[in-house]
Amino acid sequence: MNLHTPLLHESNGRPKKIGILKKVLRDSKIVFFSSPVNYLLVFIPLGLLFGLKEWSSTWVFVLNFLAIIPLAAILAYATEQVASKAGSTLGGLLNATLGNAVELIVCIIALKRGQVRIVQASMLGSLLSNLLLVLGFCFLFGGYKRTQQKFNQTAAQTMSSLLAISCASLLIPAAFKATVPGNTKETMIMIDDKILSLSRSTSIVLLLVYLLFLFFQLFTHKEMFEHQGEEIEDLSRKMKGDSLSVRSSIGFLFVSTVLVSLAADFLVGSIDDIVASSGLSKTFIGLIVIPIVGNAAEHVTSVIVAMKDNMSLALSVAIGSSLQISLFVTPFMVLIGWWIDVPMTLNFSTFETATLFTSVFLSNYLILDGESNWLEGVMSLAMYTLIALAFFYYPDVQAVDAFH
Repeated sequence: MNLHTPLLHESNGRPKKIGILKKVLRDSKIVFFSSPVNYLLVFIPLGLLFGLKEWSSTWVFVLNFLAIIPLAAILAYATEQVASKAGSTLGGLLNATLGNAVELIVCIIALKRGQVRIVQASMLGSLLSNLLLVLGFCFLFGGYKRTQQKFNQTAAQTMSSLLAISCASLLIPAAFKATVPGNTKETMIMIDDKILSLSRSTSIVLLLVYLLFLFFQLFTHKEMFEHQGEEIEDLSRKMKGDSLSVRSSIGFLFVSTVLVSLAADFLVGSIDDIVASSGLSKTFIGLIVIPIVGNAAEHVTSVIVAMKDNMSLALSVAIGSSLQISLFVTPFMVLIGWWIDVPMTLNFSTFETATLFTSVFLSNYLILDGESNWLEGVMSLAMYTLIALAFFYYPDVQAVDAFH
């Protein structure tokens, strides 16, 4: 007699538990092979172990940094799976809400730890990464065997116009502080309070604009973006094979969110020691290093579709992610800071706002004609390299958090 029979069979004789185990293994295999970055999953237990044991801060940072990259890819994949079964409208809302879940988690944890500087720098860094690094690689790898690549000019320009608004929302507080005279301590405190109120009011306006953009994208001008949505679904099926059930997708969403939260907590907690031991500034870590974590999977996807001569989809992924960061994640972080009584503002330094303005100006100029080539990719990558070098050497004199 098989001793395991009572455990493996229901009253109707079906091997239920074996079936569940096989389904979990099957779904895990599908998720694992959904992205090439998932081979980095081996760093998850190492990162959590080093964090729990409070070993070398450098290794805690590096291992958890590498661990979050595949977790971000799994979060994105599980979100796509749920969205594909929820219908075009609800699916679009899910993608718009959870598309930058890793950035949200990392920034919320950083805010709770009082790392306002890291949050501000990572928001700006994500924008620069998508606008210059991702677009640059797309133009370069997509155009190195082709004379020109064409894309949906109308949709790209609509999104780039919204980027201009978000760029202005960061320029205005910086200009506000730079132009209001104030030499005394009391005046500076008053100005900081005004900027905090301005940032919170601006954030509400930006979130309203983002909601209206979603309404524009999903309802009134759906046909402009519908073709790209179908292409994303086709790409997912080709690249990722079999699909998950809604229950499995939600399960992977939950597990990966918990693991990202743990890894992000250890990552953020090690930043002060990294700054002290390496000599790198908080601004450089937040602006150049951390954005790689949440954007790695999107970078890979964008470059792959650009190489397949689908530049419209590549632009949609890159600029769409920038819009989510600038119109949703950044203002949402300001309101979260308001809720937990952390003075998160939109007041970036003059140098940072100048680099953002230059990046938005260049990216808008490059997509203005609806065509791209490999040299435009070199231009974008060169600009990103110049900005990275500048922030590497720039003294972090404004790294004093808004608490002061």
